[in-house]
Amino acid sequence: MKTGKRTMTLTIVVGLMITVVLPGLVFGAESGSKVEEGASQKAVLVTGASTGIGRKITEVLAARGVFVYAGARKAQDLKELDAIENVQGIRLDVTIQDDIDAAVATITNEGRGLYGLVNNAGVAILAPLIEVEESELDFIFDVNIYGPYRMTKAFSPLIIESKGRITTISSISGILSGTFFGPYSMSKHAMEAYSDSLAREMGKFDVKVSVVEPGNYSSAIGTTLKKRMEAQDIDLEESLYQEEMQAIVDRVGDRSQYKEPDEVAEAVYHALFNEAPKMRYMVVPNQKEAEWTIRKAIQELVELNQDQAFSYDRDALIQMLDASLAATENGAVD
Repeated sequence: MKTGKRTMTLTIVVGLMITVVLPGLVFGAESGSKVEEGASQKAVLVTGASTGIGRKITEVLAARGVFVYAGARKAQDLKELDAIENVQGIRLDVTIQDDIDAAVATITNEGRGLYGLVNNAGVAILAPLIEVEESELDFIFDVNIYGPYRMTKAFSPLIIESKGRITTISSISGILSGTFFGPYSMSKHAMEAYSDSLAREMGKFDVKVSVVEPGNYSSAIGTTLKKRMEAQDIDLEESLYQEEMQAIVDRVGDRSQYKEPDEVAEAVYHALFNEAPKMRYMVVPNQKEAEWTIRKAIQELVELNQDQAFSYDRDALIQMLDASLAATENGAVD
């Protein structure tokens, strides 16, 4: 499988922020434009704020009077973020503990406190699971799993003090697991579990936790993918999946045809400032992506229930569904 060149792993890094394959809640114009009472007095930290979803979240929050600490790695990105009203750029790589500690010190010394943390920074890898390098798995897990873990642990005292909010950008790949998206889906499935447990644990301190699962939105991911391939000297001819990988590379290339991630930013705003935030926000640009995701969740339910010692019949499953729908409508949390 190796002939001196690296095995074919496609790594996508977008300012330590990503959107790949992936879906939605539709917010009406009224809820999308409303500035929640008290939001303008609060401070929120957004990681991976230089491009894409992170940048859009930063701009939406700042435009509504929220003070945003915007995490980025490059000096030019920090300069551009500083130029936005209500935004202060903070040098931040979620894989470097010294950066995180320095950010905690800076925000603490500023004296505003911290009401919200948005764990947005992330990376993506496309690769067959039988060919991906272990070092690449270490890389994606370091950013996508350990990154939110490090950030939440470090800033939890400030969030607990303000009885604030923690929102993590996962992905619909936290539900779906597509061909060659295994490494990415593994990391995002982990974030789903992380958020579920964190929500229960932080409830003791009146801190609300949400997870946002975006679908396909516009980003620079295609350009970055190609640059990464060139830098790593990836040779698709060495792969057992040469034709399939080439097809997916061609498909992922140009993402300019997708919508801007405004709806994702609206979901984050709702999670941070609405009196009754949702635990999960599936945010997709179209009905097709919503159906992919819901059908997958139903499929897993059916597979779990099938031919096991304590299986439920159809009527019992429908009763459970009705009970869950009623609890959600009433704002109840299991």
